[in-house]
Amino acid sequence: MSPLTPAQLDDGARDVTADVVQWRHHLHAHPELSNREEKTAAYVADHLRGLGLDEVITDVAGHGVVGVLRGGGAGPDGSGSKAGARTVLLRADMDALPVREVFDEPFASTVVDEDYPGGPFPVAHACGHDAHTAMLMGAASVLTDVRDELPGTVVFCFQPAEEGPPVDEEGGAQAMADSGVLDRFSPTAAFGMHVAPLPTGMIAYSRGNAYAASCVVKVTVIGRQVHGSMPWQGVDPMPPAADIVAAMGQLYRQVPAGERIAVSVGHVQDVGRFNVIGEHVTLWGTARALRASVTDDLQERIRRTATHVAQAYGCEAEVEFLQAVPALHNAPDWIDAVRPVLEDLVGEENVLEMPGGMGYDDMSVFIGAYGGVCVNLGAQDAVLDGEELRPAEGGPRRRAQPQPGLLRRRRRPRHRRRPPRPPRGGAPQRGRRASGLTRRLRRRRGSGAPYGGGSPRAARCTRAGRRSTRRSGRRRGRARTPPCPARQQRRAAPRARTG
Repeated sequence: MSPLTPAQLDDGARDVTADVVQWRHHLHAHPELSNREEKTAAYVADHLRGLGLDEVITDVAGHGVVGVLRGGGAGPDGSGSKAGARTVLLRADMDALPVREVFDEPFASTVVDEDYPGGPFPVAHACGHDAHTAMLMGAASVLTDVRDELPGTVVFCFQPAEEGPPVDEEGGAQAMADSGVLDRFSPTAAFGMHVAPLPTGMIAYSRGNAYAASCVVKVTVIGRQVHGSMPWQGVDPMPPAADIVAAMGQLYRQVPAGERIAVSVGHVQDVGRFNVIGEHVTLWGTARALRASVTDDLQERIRRTATHVAQAYGCEAEVEFLQAVPALHNAPDWIDAVRPVLEDLVGEENVLEMPGGMGYDDMSVFIGAYGGVCVNLGAQDAVLDGEELRPAEGGPRRRAQPQPGLLRRRRRPRHRRRPPRPPRGGAPQRGRRASGLTRRLRRRRGSGAPYGGGSPRAARCTRAGRRSTRRSGRRRGRARTPPCPARQQRRAAPRARTG
């Protein structure tokens, strides 16, 4: 049996491209929120069953789908033995976001989830998970066609709730790991990718922490309810809540400059009415740190800040940290092993190393358990059989392209020097405006002659007028002191550019 070659995979990828586009269109038009991916999971499971995989497992940690493909090729040693064969986990996330569709496409989403907690919400695939799911479905198709030459086992993991389930529910990668389904196959590596606003054909990776550790922050500020006409008889929780939001935004100044953190509040929930001061206000947000060692310190600072600000207003504050996601760490050894493969795939010039970002991705759970790498795939202006991938509003194309005007060094403007005075009796320099007295004399006598032109009387009046307007205070008729040659030379020389 001949070994599997890259050419076979390339041919299979070309054959399935049109199907990937069609699948992505369908998924984009029918998005579902976290822990509500019922139809998406059924769509994926039907496809995997149609391929004839060895196992298709559904309802994993909610709506997760796991497909297993066992290859019949030789093991890593090339001896034909299956001993030591690897099991590789490939992961894609399926859930959408509670945001409005912004692109006018035939497959644009018009879905509104009426029953989601806090809703109703419009629903759209604004983070590219439709592309991730469609591409992994395509990978399953390609690898199934070369099953006999495949040297190992592939686990296709379609994960729900990557964006985070409702706070009173469980889900996502941690729930799939806790289910024990994946451990049955003992993966030796896990790989994932995320579309990014990079030029098509580029692959970017981060050495070390690629994504930050994150958690949901819930701060409940408790006051005392009262009618809006008599605030002095109660304790209004809204002012301390506003100050807590502002104070949390300044926490970055309390950590060393090299430690990257981000604290944000995205939702404020009040139980009051427009004319009633409610009993409590709840703040919902996230706290992120690129280094996991900073997370505990950051959470303690949030708790202390909220508590002290609330006490200053006579209120109480309860702080909770929910749905913790570890930092996604690409180990240097894994990067060194994967980079040559990426360079062979897209070319050395199209593989880019980037610093870690403050987003989060719970792919970190799988990489932490099994090892592996997560990379970013350039999808800016990507065309798949005539389809343009646009993962974010406005533009990945503008964010990703360098703007030459912003990269050029800006110079301070040079101040224009006044031209030197013309020699007495000579013509004025071009562009210099004559004095008011000279202009009046020219209009009166109809002469366009310069200084010293026209009648002798006009010339005498012109010279007298110039002398009378000087600020030196010399007596009229007194001989003028000749100017210093060095000073004249300095004045005539152009001013040096200072940058």
